[in-house]
Amino acid sequence: MALISADRERFPNSPWQLVETRHEQGNEGTLETLFALGNGHLGIRGAHWASADSDLPGSFINGLHEIWDIKHAENAFGFARTGQRILYIPDANNFTVVIDGESLSLAESEVLDYRRSVDFSTGVYECRVTWQCRSGAVVTTTERRAVGFASRGALGISLDVVTDREVSVDVTSSVINRQDQPVEDHSAHDPRRAGRHAGRVLLPLRLDGGDGSLRLAWEAAESKQRVGVAVDHWTSAGHQPFDTLVDQDDSSVRYVLAVSPGEPFRLEKSVSYAAGRAIQDPSVDPAAAAEEGLRPVGDIFAESEAHYRDYWATSDIVVDSQSVLQQAIRWNLFQLAQATARADVAGIPAKGVTGSGYEGHYFWDQEVYLLPYLTYTNPDGARQVLEFRHGMLPEAKIRAKELSVDGALFPWRTINGLEASAYYAAGTAQFHIAAAIAFAANRYVWATGDTAFRDGMGAELLIETARMWISLGFFGKDGLFHIHGVTGPDEYTAVVNDNLYTNVMARFNLRAAAALEHAGITHEERQLWEAAANRMQLPFDERMQVHSQDNDFMHLEPWDWTTPRSKYPLLLHFHPLVIYRHQVLKQADTVLAMFLQWQDFTPEEKQRAFDFYDPLTTGDSTLSACVQGIMAAEVGYSREALDHFTNAVFIDLDDTHGNTIDGVHIASTGGVWSSLVCGFAGLRDQGPIPYFDPRLPSEWDGLTFHLKIQGRLLLVELRAGTITLTVRDGDALAVDVRGQLITVGAEPVQVALEPVPEPEPTVFPSGHPTASIPVVRVQERVQE
Repeated sequence: MALISADRERFPNSPWQLVETRHEQGNEGTLETLFALGNGHLGIRGAHWASADSDLPGSFINGLHEIWDIKHAENAFGFARTGQRILYIPDANNFTVVIDGESLSLAESEVLDYRRSVDFSTGVYECRVTWQCRSGAVVTTTERRAVGFASRGALGISLDVVTDREVSVDVTSSVINRQDQPVEDHSAHDPRRAGRHAGRVLLPLRLDGGDGSLRLAWEAAESKQRVGVAVDHWTSAGHQPFDTLVDQDDSSVRYVLAVSPGEPFRLEKSVSYAAGRAIQDPSVDPAAAAEEGLRPVGDIFAESEAHYRDYWATSDIVVDSQSVLQQAIRWNLFQLAQATARADVAGIPAKGVTGSGYEGHYFWDQEVYLLPYLTYTNPDGARQVLEFRHGMLPEAKIRAKELSVDGALFPWRTINGLEASAYYAAGTAQFHIAAAIAFAANRYVWATGDTAFRDGMGAELLIETARMWISLGFFGKDGLFHIHGVTGPDEYTAVVNDNLYTNVMARFNLRAAAALEHAGITHEERQLWEAAANRMQLPFDERMQVHSQDNDFMHLEPWDWTTPRSKYPLLLHFHPLVIYRHQVLKQADTVLAMFLQWQDFTPEEKQRAFDFYDPLTTGDSTLSACVQGIMAAEVGYSREALDHFTNAVFIDLDDTHGNTIDGVHIASTGGVWSSLVCGFAGLRDQGPIPYFDPRLPSEWDGLTFHLKIQGRLLLVELRAGTITLTVRDGDALAVDVRGQLITVGAEPVQVALEPVPEPEPTVFPSGHPTASIPVVRVQERVQE
């Protein structure tokens, strides 16, 4: 079911904003995600200020979580023991506005005019509503919000009330502890959704307030993590609060006054949160620490505007002649900024800080789907994420011993470094996360030339993951190196032998570690890594002449493709064992391997793999469409590439997977960036020099973006038949464009591009399904 693209009157196309011009019941939770604000550390969902008009409101701090003991119905050695779940922090985005005794709400009041927006260029949320009050007054309320960037724990909110006649105004501004509010636990029905805790989570440490100010602090019952919040209020004309009430779950400041037409009422709410290592010392008052971060609301708005002015100067991606796609692309890029800008040394949750989906855990998503974007737009941010992973090495080494392997085994899903995946088949068995971390570290070093990281933390990550692979796998009787009992990215085939993706990425990991000049690597160890890499088993089906996803995939029973669309995603309607025994994919697995390790496969192998696996891929994973589109572009399927890209760019805007309510699919937004840069512009990295093989869609007039690469700022401009490269900052750069070696400096270098012929699709021997799952095609709707 489409949302944004289906109603362009309600959601008009605007290249720098997401706009809603009419309120309707039914999609409040999804829109709270789409209109959310964040900076990578602090996030505020885009809920309306009145409780009656919100569905799943809340605020989050990256990494602030509660823990519990996982209770397995049937336990076994090495199962995950500690659950972790991101917390709803006490939420400051709450008001009640009473005009002449009428409490205003979209649900029950008469609305004359309505408009809300989030501005990508400034990071400012605004909602303006004109109300026809029962007393006869016409009142307009305007709420604006922004999060800080220099002060990453800061939130600024302003509320204006304008009236056409004198009215009695009663405004209450609240801080609500939503974590301990009674809310339905949806996770029993959908494992992608966050569950709830049975008992009270946030225990009050300090509850102070007076004269319009609040100083509050709590501690999580089990994790003992602490959070403090400080709130100050300011009003036009210096109105004093009627009262200030303090409670562990609902603290408020109330103003009661008369407002006349010539004197609008403005309430400014400055909020500051403190959380993290700095306030875990019992001698530190979290509320006092939060107070130090308080900033005037105007300063917070200015911080946000300055941040995005700098961000878009080098991170914008412009698609000419496609204004609707342009809006969607910028929304995705805006989400990437909101998820990462001020995360600092921390992970990137699968939903960023826009919701509680996937419990706020960090997955391999951040290394494979998000770090490419960060590496080429914000290298310092990429380094900090890798530093965060490196900080998990002690726990990863302990976990490796639990699973009888050497080196380090990083958790599949985690917040605090411990494995939190209770279902090992689709969790712990995904050993490929080790190679994802090594791959991201290697890419970062290649793209930045950061020798200090390469020789220090980067080397440790590559070495310890290589040690894990060499002990996990074995040399078989055939002389080849095998890795058994693993799950690849495709979670619809689990605990298999010689998953191609895992083996290809492990081979990369072993080779990259063996190439290091590091005193910690023995000669024998280096030789063993090289031998395992050179003898890695890569399953190949001779009959189909295509790489097999694993040793047994080609022997599985084909999926029944007459299964009705209402039964997708399959994971919500079929037992895992039913899915595991069929030839059906949740996401592109082998195709992803061929994208990441692009040098290792021939064009014919890539095309045959795409032709074989694309029809088998349900797209039940939001990580799939972007990768399928990238590889479709590479093999020359221009229509399929654009279709997959368009599906990817609207995944959240149109809520095509039905769970955008729980937060933005941040990895998919990273995939949108890669689709543009690696798919249509054809960037491939980690070779001798940067390589471009562009595939600009014929419907597009141009594609323009910047890359921060090897100490330079490279401008890339694609037009039909040409690519133009310019180094905007830094020394000249050697680049390979389709085998033509060029040197790019401050003067633009234009290279002519021959059209890419579309190949004939592969015809496979009979016996494998070719009917692709019908998907929502929005391309026709976005063409102008």
